[in-house]
Amino acid sequence: MSPDPLRAARLSRRTVLAGTAGAVGALALPGVASAAPVDWSRAVVDSTMKRHTPATLGGWGYTRGLYLYGQYLVYRRTGEKSYLDYILAWYDRFVTESGISNNFTNLDAMRSGQMFPLLYTETGQAKYKTAADQLRARFPSYPRTSDGGMFHATSRVGQLWADGVYMAQPFLALYGKTFGDAAYCYEEAAKNVSVYFDRLKEPAKGLLYHAYDEDGSEPWASGPGRHSKFHWGRAIGWLGMTAIDLLEILPCDHPRRRRLVDVVKFLAAGYTRWQDKASGRWFQVVDRGGDKDNWLETSASAMYTFLLSRAVERGYLGAEYRPVAAKGYRGVLSQVSTGTDGLTDISNISEGTNVGDTAYYYARKRNTNDFHGLGAFLIMNEQLAH
Repeated sequence: MSPDPLRAARLSRRTVLAGTAGAVGALALPGVASAAPVDWSRAVVDSTMKRHTPATLGGWGYTRGLYLYGQYLVYRRTGEKSYLDYILAWYDRFVTESGISNNFTNLDAMRSGQMFPLLYTETGQAKYKTAADQLRARFPSYPRTSDGGMFHATSRVGQLWADGVYMAQPFLALYGKTFGDAAYCYEEAAKNVSVYFDRLKEPAKGLLYHAYDEDGSEPWASGPGRHSKFHWGRAIGWLGMTAIDLLEILPCDHPRRRRLVDVVKFLAAGYTRWQDKASGRWFQVVDRGGDKDNWLETSASAMYTFLLSRAVERGYLGAEYRPVAAKGYRGVLSQVSTGTDGLTDISNISEGTNVGDTAYYYARKRNTNDFHGLGAFLIMNEQLAH
């Protein structure tokens, strides 16, 4: 019998990264010789659950949905029932037997819906399918640009923000797979990634601009491409993770798979070019590392590292990208620490961010334990360490 190529790829990836995880794990336990590597995913989830009950975690919004999706990945690996119970308790604040009451007037409001098909599969409870159906029903009438890109929000007419594809398209693809609606869902999700990519790409740098405005009426959208002017790190990370998530779902013969792989290759080359050589991380504005006010940002670094590792594992990228992922992983782990309270902290995470200039991006708060970073870290760490 021939060996499983995905298993071989994962084993190879772990060989490269084992030294990193082991070294950091040992450092977390001073005075203990040959300490086993710390399970940083468990540490982050356990710490977050101690800091917040499901009732105090926060309201409906994409950051909580991002984080809880990461926690779900840890639950799937560990089988720790309390992790799933916590997720269900938060979702049950919003989902009833009648589904969910939400007009979904922006893509951000859709991200937490990624869990609806997963929770239905886990529990068999009809209310999660009802909520998923309600979100799915929003897509045909949701406003789009002339080339089919979903507006970032109904109030932001004609605007595509790189963040937006991750908020809606992974749900749509997963809904299609789970509930037998593949024809519409796969095509629409993959098409949106292509539309966003075409409007935002900067081939000379291998990066994406943050946003695009179809009629060019926004002050930040002047110029022939009608896009913003700067390459904000996390926006690029959102789109890259979307491409990877869709490739996990679309069948091998789907006509849009090749384009998604091309997106991944484009971004991987850009990530490699602009990775900070000293830290292994990436800057808030990716291509302007020499600016004195720019700073290395953790959530985007985790997203880039995830894409590189998964893409090598799946064969979309060659082995030459593996050391780039390993270096990124070491860089992100350098931002993880244990406080005097015994809880895990992740630092240098940008707060939520609109479209702006360099001064605006550089001035964003550098938060600790911001949910953008906690969620991105869990997605990355489950890929690289487990």
